[in-house]
Amino acid sequence: MTAEQTLSGLLAGITPPSAAAAQKAREHWNACAKPLGSLGLLEQAIEQIAGLTGSENVQLTPRRALVFCADNGVVAQGISQSPASVTAAVAHNLALGVTAVCRMGQVAGCPVLPVDMGVENYAGEPGVLNRRIANGTKDCTLGPAMSREQAAQGILAGIRLVQGLAGEGVKLIATGEMGIGNTTTAACVLCALLNARPEAIVGRGAGLSDEGLARKKAAVRRALQINHESLADPLGVLAAVGGLDIAGMCGAFLGGALAGVPVLADGVISAAAALLAVRLCPQSEKAILASHVSAEPAGALALAALGKKPLITAEMRLGEGTGAVAAMPLLDMALAVYREGYTFASAGLQPYQPLGGST
Repeated sequence: MTAEQTLSGLLAGITPPSAAAAQKAREHWNACAKPLGSLGLLEQAIEQIAGLTGSENVQLTPRRALVFCADNGVVAQGISQSPASVTAAVAHNLALGVTAVCRMGQVAGCPVLPVDMGVENYAGEPGVLNRRIANGTKDCTLGPAMSREQAAQGILAGIRLVQGLAGEGVKLIATGEMGIGNTTTAACVLCALLNARPEAIVGRGAGLSDEGLARKKAAVRRALQINHESLADPLGVLAAVGGLDIAGMCGAFLGGALAGVPVLADGVISAAAALLAVRLCPQSEKAILASHVSAEPAGALALAALGKKPLITAEMRLGEGTGAVAAMPLLDMALAVYREGYTFASAGLQPYQPLGGST
């Protein structure tokens, strides 16, 4: 059986969320001594997690941040101010636990697990999980970045990783990535999925000059043109113009839907992977939580396409899963109120009643 066939079989097993569990969570919130719905998106997130897991007894620990690392052949087009070798250097520092997401993860109680999906010429090292599909992707401005089979293998790697973590008892996952050139591949994916022009999607990434931004837009345009016959379905889009880090993250969202584990999307690259997951299987939306809206131009567009509202608007664009990890303490505080907050009954107060009308 091919990886694509295996993936198709797994996607058929993703079921709708439990409306009954979500309703029980909502009733529990409404019993808390506060105005109805007054914690906004935080309440909705807990309800969504209840629907995903099938239980109003929501748990958010233990947790992990998965940072999918891979290189992208499109870097040859001068679309980044950093060389491809930086991907391996950052993977090394992720293993040492010294990068931004590692420091934030220490505060949020979230260990970081870097995953090598295809870092160029990377021999591997302790602390980096080896899930290599290829030695980086090809230059998507010259043809497909990878084969459909490789794209499916990348997705399956993400699915199985999350399923394995769920089997170990992990209750919450953050997605992150590291790969020089991956704002370009994400822009290509979003242009294809949203039928959008590069001018509306492409941003400066890690800090391009005006000249570099022009090269990046031209590269995205060429990639879409040369691969246009391969962009008819989500897997074809991923294979033609995506990256192995995006494949792994896409699989993480699908794995969360299969295993009943909520997965926090990070910035625009993670959102592109989430949109691929939803296009592959609409029911996988139940596992996806939007942590923040990226400062990249496509950040808000990607979340709108997903129908997700971000918990944080902080103009972040660092990557590595930093936005996803930053949202975890917010969810912890919401859960503290949900579990331990006093109720109208315990306080001897009359509960609020929904009065109808528009907000």
